[in-house]
Amino acid sequence: MKKLVLATAFVAAASAASAGNMSDPIIEAPVIVDQTAGSSGGMAIPLLLLIAVAAAVAN
Repeated sequence: MKKLVLATAFVAAASAASAGNMSDPIIEAPVIVDQTAGSSGGMAIPLLLLIAVAAAVAN
């Protein structure tokens, strides 16, 4: 009975010791997001709306 317990302990220790692999870890590069918005991007729609209202008032 002691030999069976001892053999089981050796098998458990051997499997736990070789559980990992020796390959290099995979490290992903960080994602960089560029926000490319023009300086007049927010002004075009209100400017066109103002021109449309001014044209409607002029008629």
